[in-house]
Amino acid sequence: MSQHPYKSLPPENFWRAAIAKPAYADVDPVVAGKFVIAPQDKVATAGSCFAQHIARHLRQSGFQYFVTEAAHPLVEHVAIDDFNYGTYSARFGNVYTTRQLRQLIERAYGLFTPIEDIWPTAHDRCVDPFRPQIQPDGFACAAELSADRVQHLASVRRMVEECDVFVFTLGLTESWLSREDGAVFPVCPGVSGGEFDAKRHVFHNFTVAETEADLRAAIALIRQRNPAVRFVLTVSPVPLVATAEPHSVLVSTTYSKSVLRVVAEAVSSGDAGIAYFPSYEIITGSFSRGRYFADDLRSVTEEGVSHVMRLFMRHYTAAQSGEVAPPPVSADDDEMKRHIASVRDMVRVICDEEALDTPVTP
Repeated sequence: MSQHPYKSLPPENFWRAAIAKPAYADVDPVVAGKFVIAPQDKVATAGSCFAQHIARHLRQSGFQYFVTEAAHPLVEHVAIDDFNYGTYSARFGNVYTTRQLRQLIERAYGLFTPIEDIWPTAHDRCVDPFRPQIQPDGFACAAELSADRVQHLASVRRMVEECDVFVFTLGLTESWLSREDGAVFPVCPGVSGGEFDAKRHVFHNFTVAETEADLRAAIALIRQRNPAVRFVLTVSPVPLVATAEPHSVLVSTTYSKSVLRVVAEAVSSGDAGIAYFPSYEIITGSFSRGRYFADDLRSVTEEGVSHVMRLFMRHYTAAQSGEVAPPPVSADDDEMKRHIASVRDMVRVICDEEALDTPVTP
């Protein structure tokens, strides 16, 4: 047989050798990490709800998960969770779109001040339109919300300026915007506060070009303040809970994830300081035969998260340079299976989007 380029390709380039043949828990689509994260590096996270899993595993593995907005030492542990301290590096809640990330950085540095900045509730309290579920029952008054926002944006600035690695999980393309100034809300007004007004609010589904431009702008803003920071981009494997498009939610999910995956590739390619990590492919790949989704076909199981983080630790931590890293755990091990079954329903994730499909009680 004649020679051709495929003759010299490594095993990871072939579906049978890399995907179909190995046990599902051993499939590794990462191949090689782009850089090494040391235990002393300050790792910040933001993005969709899936980013919370990454933060949790980094913390449990002894890495320096960088939190700049912490609760007062006297606050009870349960309140820390309820008020979203430590869920992400700062208390900004879910950052679903690249436009939302860009505007968060712009707001932190006084480059953008949204017109619609407070949502009153039916109980005479206030909700932050850009962090609508950040704490139970919202804020007592506008003054309290404003004071908390000042502290919050200061924490965002510290995160930007001091982190060594910024992990951002791209989650959605669908969003709701203010017609007045283009401010992006993490959830449709009226769902978790405020009132929906068609004259003030408009639905928008971001294109590839818009998503890429916003992500590049956000990265440029961060690099202006922190030139040495490295980025890890991931795409959330969690499907949309609902779509505002006149399509099946399955079709809208495919569009959204396709856009995000293309953008992540475009932005990370050719830049030594920006890596793409394939958590989306690991969770949604056919090799797992659906094992990595719970019964709702949306929530990611702890077994799936463990597979993602096992590969992340293998390829992106100091183990790559010869230091000792936590040993990999086989999903085929009986003890591991029992552990997975026991914690699967215990993994708590904050997801603003889920409010879109919450039954309304009379």
